[in-house]
Amino acid sequence: VSDIDGNVYKTFKILDNWWMAENLRTTRYRNGDEIPNITNGADWANHVDGAWVNYGNNPDNDNLYGKLYNWHAGDDPRGLCPEGWSVPSNQEWNRLVNAVGGNSRGFRMKSTRSDPDPQPRWTSPNVGATNESGFTGYPGGSMGFTGRFSNLGNYGFWWSSSPSALENTADYYYLFHNDGNIVRTYSDLRTAFSVRCVMD
Repeated sequence: VSDIDGNVYKTFKILDNWWMAENLRTTRYRNGDEIPNITNGADWANHVDGAWVNYGNNPDNDNLYGKLYNWHAGDDPRGLCPEGWSVPSNQEWNRLVNAVGGNSRGFRMKSTRSDPDPQPRWTSPNVGATNESGFTGYPGGSMGFTGRFSNLGNYGFWWSSSPSALENTADYYYLFHNDGNIVRTYSDLRTAFSVRCVMD
């Protein structure tokens, strides 16, 4: 599948669902409107619409790990994902997690690359990684709403489209280099995480 910028993504099928096997890299919504690239932490903290950033503001990380987006980008009605695709809800994430054997089988979703493999790679030890699912989860790290980057190589974080119970937060899922689980928790909507898309 390709996005509006022409980036082409590998996909995989699990049960009846098609997923991207790579993190999203688009700079535009589906209708062609630009998504702001905000590189200043103070500006990011005060921005309440969709935005993206490269980890460390380094374009090389975009090529390796994809872009990081705030939750608002995925919730925008103009569409962050390609036509016919969307940011997965908790229900869709749960179907994926159950298909790989449950939360304790997150290692089946991790790319098998680790130090000293060429990037993109997980920090060693990349516990249990088999990528049996085809998800090919990479550790793209995150950026907090104050503009602080963290956890490249150690964690992969992916937004859910589902808001959480707390105001101004939403759920996300993560994998960790030193653990075999896939975990759901929540974060501030301004946090920047990776995004995967699932076919509608």
